[in-house]
Amino acid sequence: MKKALNIIFIVVGVLVLALFGVRYYTKSHSPFEKLTAKGSRDLKVELGYCRPLMKGRKIFGELIPYNTVWRTGANEATTISFSRTCSFGKRKVKDGKYSLWTVPGERYWTIILNTETGQWGTNYDESKDYLRFKIEAEKTVEPTEQLTIKLNQVADNGIDMTLNWENTQLNIPIR
Repeated sequence: MKKALNIIFIVVGVLVLALFGVRYYTKSHSPFEKLTAKGSRDLKVELGYCRPLMKGRKIFGELIPYNTVWRTGANEATTISFSRTCSFGKRKVKDGKYSLWTVPGERYWTIILNTETGQWGTNYDESKDYLRFKIEAEKTVEPTEQLTIKLNQVADNGIDMTLNWENTQLNIPIR
């Protein structure tokens, strides 16, 4: 009996180490970045995401199909948190932490805030959506090699979130 328990503990230990190894390996190809920005009236926005590279691939419409939910990054789902109730893309959002998902389209994208956080991969549950809205995607002249999300403070003390990858740019105001 004692020998069986020791074997079980060893197997569980090896599996846990393997899980951490896989996560470390995948993040080495799509590094994690955490952003923070402050706006007016004690608004603080934090965003965490993993940054995949194009590596010569066609991204939108092929690697990431149009009209399909995407985790908006690599590895675990991208997260965004708001310190107070604010507007996100002109929609009211309560303070809290959300996962950020998108549905890329050729001209318009659907932006999704979901109440479930911490998912690895594409474990998306539509029933936990908090907010959805469409936004027009802009085409850029120069391609962006690595997925880049920025939180930029603007003159009216708000924050603009921009997403750039391949030849696509999204701009989402946070006020």
